[in-house]
Amino acid sequence: MELSSWLRLTLVPGVGGEARRALLKAFGLPEAIFAASPRALATVVGEETATRLLGHDCAAAIDNALEWAAQPGNRLLTLADADYPQALLDAADPPTLLYLKGRAELLNQPQLAIVGSRNATAQGLRDAEAFAMALGEAGLGTVSGLALGIDAAAHRGALATTAGTVAVIGTGADRLYPARNEALARQIAEQGAVISEFHLGTPALAANFPRRNRIIAGLAKGCLVVEAAPRSGSLITARLAAEAGREVFAIPGSIHSPQSRGCHQLIRQGAKLVETATDILEELAWGGRGGSALALPSAPATPGEDHILASMGDGPCSVDVLAARSGLTPGDLLAILLPMELAGRVSQLPGGLYQRQH
Repeated sequence: MELSSWLRLTLVPGVGGEARRALLKAFGLPEAIFAASPRALATVVGEETATRLLGHDCAAAIDNALEWAAQPGNRLLTLADADYPQALLDAADPPTLLYLKGRAELLNQPQLAIVGSRNATAQGLRDAEAFAMALGEAGLGTVSGLALGIDAAAHRGALATTAGTVAVIGTGADRLYPARNEALARQIAEQGAVISEFHLGTPALAANFPRRNRIIAGLAKGCLVVEAAPRSGSLITARLAAEAGREVFAIPGSIHSPQSRGCHQLIRQGAKLVETATDILEELAWGGRGGSALALPSAPATPGEDHILASMGDGPCSVDVLAARSGLTPGDLLAILLPMELAGRVSQLPGGLYQRQH
């Protein structure tokens, strides 16, 4: 009955977090809210909201949520639950109820948010995965949003460590979005935790993702942005983290890369420029399980690759220009550039341009 009342409080449409908190403050647990008279409720949230609370029938949705929670690995966490993430209790807008798949204990263990572009470069993906792995080996888990690109790479890196990872999603916990990350989401649910504040069946709506971002920021001790365009949603997460008193970190990149501009913007605004995972651990005065500087292993460049890198210079370069500079044919160049991109020596930019990675 208690859990049913919590669900009912969150399932009534048009009753937001502020109204729920006001009701809980005035009446205590949800059972007392729904036992109160319409007049008593109206004094707290107004007559219209009081009528909506008492008149809306959400029995079927409650039964569906309770049935979902009864499945192995699933759980519902309310504000009154001992396993509710304590970091969110201090947030300005804590979720009233969380749908959880996986390990509840991770929600109260130290995490760093790692976020970035969905359209990340190959180097950005490697950086996100390597930073998450290095931080995880130092005992600092990763929280991110399960999006394509940087988010997914960070989750993968953290899964390789015992620190684990938390994915905060912007859909119902019974819907995995995007579909390309379904296998990753299932792995996180088994080894880490997937959480959502949205009721079951909620589709991927644009308005839900900024709300998802506040949970990512609230759970974390800090926020690392790996790559981001100037209007990226990752910058929203970074702003929310800063407003919550968390440290914000950013990895710099080429001045010619659109995916670096958001990070450079954050650095101009006071974010900490980082080059290694150790930079983050030192800034946080992290006393976890050691932690070494980030090192990206790679094989030495071949003489042919050195020639291409020298011909490329420091700025973006098209294949045709690179062919003229190097004396190689475009076909030969593309055959060499692909393994160089996979090894992190060059990255491919929009417009068919290539740029060396330092």
